[in-house]
Amino acid sequence: MEHPEHALETQLVHGDRTVPHGSDVTPPIYQTSTFAFDDAESMAQAARTPTFERFYTRYGNPNHGAVERILASIEGGQAAMVSASGMGAIASTALALTAAGDHVVAQTMIYDGTRALLNTVLARFGVTVTYVDQEDTAAFAAAMGPSTKLIMLESPSNPLLGITDIAAVSRVAHEHGALVTIDNTLATPINQRPLELGVDLVLHSATKYLGGHSDLLAGVVVGSRELVARVWETHHIIGPTLGPFEAWLLLRGLRTLDLRVERHNRNAQEVAEFLAAHPRVTQVYYPGLPSHSNHALAKRQMRGFGGLLSVEIDGTFDDARAVIDRLQLFHSAASLGGVESLVAQPAAMWPASSTSPQARAMGIIPSLLRLSIGIENAGDLIADLDRALK
Repeated sequence: MEHPEHALETQLVHGDRTVPHGSDVTPPIYQTSTFAFDDAESMAQAARTPTFERFYTRYGNPNHGAVERILASIEGGQAAMVSASGMGAIASTALALTAAGDHVVAQTMIYDGTRALLNTVLARFGVTVTYVDQEDTAAFAAAMGPSTKLIMLESPSNPLLGITDIAAVSRVAHEHGALVTIDNTLATPINQRPLELGVDLVLHSATKYLGGHSDLLAGVVVGSRELVARVWETHHIIGPTLGPFEAWLLLRGLRTLDLRVERHNRNAQEVAEFLAAHPRVTQVYYPGLPSHSNHALAKRQMRGFGGLLSVEIDGTFDDARAVIDRLQLFHSAASLGGVESLVAQPAAMWPASSTSPQARAMGIIPSLLRLSIGIENAGDLIADLDRALK
């Protein structure tokens, strides 16, 4: 019962209904590892259908399928695949699309787990990587070589909200016969649809905004049927399978994604504008501010600017930590994208790398705070921040 002409909000509520649920308004949880068949031939046919949802849950599950149909629809892709975590999706994709002797181009500012995957696991398998400034499209072109098979993007990037020219870099990749993936976690499909800008595969840590309630771990890959099937072939072998209950939780979270992201966008914009004018703040990183280095590009390729921002406090490492300790509405916690507001100090979370010259060059300074703005009242969040900064 697919209706691609329906608005995104309607797709989030009804996009998983390829067949009627009967009397079940809320889909059931298929908490089973395997499925029985009426006869041997039916089982043999299912075994020959790699993504069949009712064979063995490592291959697929009806709860997986429900989530995958919605995410493919709202991202504008042909197919989607869920994984047990964002890194499960990223690792399966990178391993599926590269081989020994291949070269990858990635952003300097990219998720730390992705960097570790490239620098350790893929490096052991003979895959090399070149890191470039995400805001310098020419640097991507200069880094391309005959063995370059993949460009890996993240926009906006974490934690400094850098913006990549997705369409321009996608053209660079395709001109050189390479594929391009993007981590779209911070933007979500509500704010940005990279497949429309030329990207081949979109990745998400669904742990964040897609789930939205800080109660699950999940990852997603979205793109063409051919490429998603290619990733699935590696994924089901290495086995980071999403549990049926976690898939059900993710489906529940997706129902309200547009409502939550709209509030995240609005709250973060108000908080960013307040902090930009605060005397104790020296810099605010948020693409919704005109002061952002790529504000114009962000406006062109995004519908909204998301719920994450970072600020530099006028002070030391300990001064920034004191601000965290005085906050009452912000939980001091890792991750982002939940309904609650969170605060983290990157230099404290990644001490081994944050004190290096490379980290400082990337802007990870001791007084940097990362704020994940939730869906609370914006005025209450601003008052809490003001009190803590004073």
